[in-house]
Amino acid sequence: MNTPSLPRQFALDISHTPKASLENYLPGKDRALVETLKILCNSWENNSTKGSSNPLNHRWMYWWGPEGSGRSHLLEAVAHAAERTGLDCFSLNPSEPVSWVRLEEKLLVLVQSEAASVITVDDVDRLDDRLIGALFRILNEVQASRNIHIFIAGNAAPANLTLREDLRTRLGWGLIFQTQLLDDDEKIQALEQAAKARGLVLSPDVLPWLLNRFYRDMPNLMALIDALDAYSLETKRAVTLPLVRELLQPK
Repeated sequence: MNTPSLPRQFALDISHTPKASLENYLPGKDRALVETLKILCNSWENNSTKGSSNPLNHRWMYWWGPEGSGRSHLLEAVAHAAERTGLDCFSLNPSEPVSWVRLEEKLLVLVQSEAASVITVDDVDRLDDRLIGALFRILNEVQASRNIHIFIAGNAAPANLTLREDLRTRLGWGLIFQTQLLDDDEKIQALEQAAKARGLVLSPDVLPWLLNRFYRDMPNLMALIDALDAYSLETKRAVTLPLVRELLQPK
């Protein structure tokens, strides 16, 4: 059976989709990582923008896991927490090299500042040679700073990344965690949580059916929750199995 896909007309701007946060992340087997991140985020709130000490002890955090295991959600959650607290926050990824240049231009000021700042780096496994060099320089500055907090995510443990040896070694100096895929019961719990956050009521047979017939990875399932929310509002109908089948029917 072919896996259904969302019709093109539902590539919508879902402006009311809740932002990624540590509170709307179902930790599953990632509880130790999530609790560590909560402690750090709380330290920013307690100290406002005055980071008198760095809880990471001049190091960084790196987590890795398969696609769909929550790596990017957690980075976005950390960035949103930093922004809520009023900290300077820089989100880096392989697709936006200009943001790396802008960060390096400000890095000396951040190193010398008494105020805390936050850097997130997603998909470190996809960095090209230029960005690998940039990340190595950034980590050197972070190590020498008092108040820069950097969080990095990739698809493999540091030793198994296809990066320069010196960068793999440097990444291994930080706190390392592995993100785990949710099992089916946990996926249903996470999807119910996401639906509730959107004020969306699902009939009991919807989520088990989706897990058996639709994509099984969380990013696509979460995208479907957004599409169901939009379709339900547009059609003014409850989210039942007939409505789901209608949404997924090829046009």
